Amino acid sequence: MSDRILVATRKGLFTITKSNTGWSISQADFLADNCSMVMHDPRDGMLLVGLDHGHFGCKMHRSRNGGKSWEECASPAYPEKPDDFEDIPNPMSNTVIKWNTELLWELQPGGNDEPGVIWCGTLPGGLFRSNDAGDSWELNRTLWEDPRRQEWFGGGFDYPGIHSIHVDPRDSAHILLGVSCGGVWRTTDGGKTWECDGTGMRAEYMPEEKAYDPGIQDPHILVRCRDSLDCLWVQHHNGIFRSTDNARSWQEITDVKPSTFGFAVAVHPADPNTAWFVPAIKDEKRIPVDAKVVVTRTRDGGETFEQLSKGLPQEHAYDLTFRHSLDVDENGDRLVFGTTTGSLWVSEDQGDSWQNVSTHLPPIYCTRFVKE
Repeated sequence: MSDRILVATRKGLFTITKSNTGWSISQADFLADNCSMVMHDPRDGMLLVGLDHGHFGCKMHRSRNGGKSWEECASPAYPEKPDDFEDIPNPMSNTVIKWNTELLWELQPGGNDEPGVIWCGTLPGGLFRSNDAGDSWELNRTLWEDPRRQEWFGGGFDYPGIHSIHVDPRDSAHILLGVSCGGVWRTTDGGKTWECDGTGMRAEYMPEEKAYDPGIQDPHILVRCRDSLDCLWVQHHNGIFRSTDNARSWQEITDVKPSTFGFAVAVHPADPNTAWFVPAIKDEKRIPVDAKVVVTRTRDGGETFEQLSKGLPQEHAYDLTFRHSLDVDENGDRLVFGTTTGSLWVSEDQGDSWQNVSTHLPPIYCTRFVKE
């Protein structure tokens, strides 16, 4: 069972560990730096962290000794834009999409048969691959130059971004991506060709004739069940969606209280019917419904949901949980989630009750259990 949690925040990377007295902060790294993403590689134990230095750009650091020391490595960088390239404007804002790494938004290790391979998703919608554990990166030009990408647009950001990457353990060349706003994308040949999957997803923010267009959907996060790989869940901008055919089609789940809106979802590693969400009010509000922090859980594939609140604040609570800030451990019993107000909670019993670890962290972007 995982006794260590990595927490990436607006002002540093924090390590949370379990002791006889409970969970507590045991280490802080990159203090005052904007830590947008952290990854633990179960193949060799390497840690990788993405930092956003604003005007000075994005940087990447790695640790090969469990976080005792860190070294800077290469950061994904876009190639120089060709002189004859026609700029692609955001179809919603008419903002020109930059050829520059604006945010390191996702990091995922490659397959077990691909030592050293790491995938990185960025704003403004570029997918990068490293073959040498972060010493160098290469932009996937096939996806970047796909004319269908011209329909992608930003949601909460000015630019579209790749926030979810899933390498299929059955075939490392089979990869799924979640894009905001651009839908769910698939390659079965390691990135040489791509197709957009999203049949059944609905975007209520679009005109009726475009609502079911798979290429303009806004999946906030895409997660896959470890032991039932064809089952995936999506927390979408306007609802919850589930697939049981490896993302070929999606079923919308609508009857969820207090809300179907949110950013985060976690699925039980061994039970594809059990998933957790952290609901909120949508669009310009983006606070918990009735100022009460709750986690919703389904155990029957979305037929019914429970509201879990034991140990969570139930009045004057304005915590929002971002898409990477909810995680479940490898046994499916422990959960962790963090919020924009710097609150962090851990559950030992699948969400039935919660322990508050801190209310004073910086805004939390990502939480990750580390399997020792």
